[in-house]
Amino acid sequence: MAEVVMITGVSRYLGGRFARMLSTESSVGRVIGVDVVPPTHDIGSTEFVRADIRNPVIAKVLERAGVDTVVHMNVIATPTSAGGRISMKEINVIGTMQLLAACQKSSGVKRLVVKSTSSVYGASPKDPAKFTEETPAKVLPRAGWGKDSVEVEGYVRGFSRRRPDVDVAVLRFANVIGPGVRTALTDYFELPVAPTVLGFDPRLQFVHEDDLLEGMRLATEGDVTGVVNVAADGVLTLSQTLGMTGHPPLPVPLPAMDLVAQGVRRLFRTDLGNEQIRLLTYGRCLDTLRMRTDLALEPRWTTREAFAAYVAARRLHGPVPESALDEASEQLVALAGLVGGAAATVGGGASAVLEANPLRSLRRSAP
Repeated sequence: MAEVVMITGVSRYLGGRFARMLSTESSVGRVIGVDVVPPTHDIGSTEFVRADIRNPVIAKVLERAGVDTVVHMNVIATPTSAGGRISMKEINVIGTMQLLAACQKSSGVKRLVVKSTSSVYGASPKDPAKFTEETPAKVLPRAGWGKDSVEVEGYVRGFSRRRPDVDVAVLRFANVIGPGVRTALTDYFELPVAPTVLGFDPRLQFVHEDDLLEGMRLATEGDVTGVVNVAADGVLTLSQTLGMTGHPPLPVPLPAMDLVAQGVRRLFRTDLGNEQIRLLTYGRCLDTLRMRTDLALEPRWTTREAFAAYVAARRLHGPVPESALDEASEQLVALAGLVGGAAATVGGGASAVLEANPLRSLRRSAP
């Protein structure tokens, strides 16, 4: 049973919510929250300690507080929220290394819980229908959060070998969705026009933010060890999600998608990178048997319900209003201006699709 729990990343939305949630648990004696800046949201009775996990001083925090359970939630998904890709890499990888080094030296730490992501499985045309925890990635992520998470999990496995007396649980969450969550994927769903890969309609699986927090609680207070996939029941295709948001798709040939993504990043400041493009091309779904048998988590929200809650909170209801078509068309023209010069590189495919302006036929109701 956790007596003194230290949570990293409490100044971020999910970390702060989890700290507030855990501080109300009678089975937990004391909760300490760590981050580089004070939280601007309520973290309940959690004791905040201003510390950088990239600094070896984090070892002193563990020892002085007598921490027996460490919950690592400070692996950042979007570079814009971290001050750039270099800073994101330092926080995710270097920060995890320093935290694990501090845990290795501590005689009091008996349990480590790590919030990870299903992005470690990558996304490719050779993927299975569902990834189990033992299924290796067919194509490893080569950049971004997915690559960082692969490295983080590698360091966690090394720590587990060096400290077999410490129980280690790694929770691989599907893409998190909910009223308060902002990720690269939620930014994508809020684009006035959503670039999609021509000829592909991938299956997507989500997990509601409330179910994520409940999974973290069960892992913190329980005795589950090893890797556990966490996702909601059911799937949605990309076309179904866009129908629910009411934002029309812009089908783009796969060779032109990188060029369009560059335009999206410049126009909308949205992190539409290689990792997101592969997900929006091939999709990814998880097997959740261990989630139910070992973690004992029964998600309250299905994938459709979780996405619908997000859509309602962000007021993204479809179908597309007539008044919005002109504005979306202007965005298309701007996007075409950014990528039109590269049409020759992809055999004119980008220009042909952009000039076709598919909005005329996309007055679609939610499925």
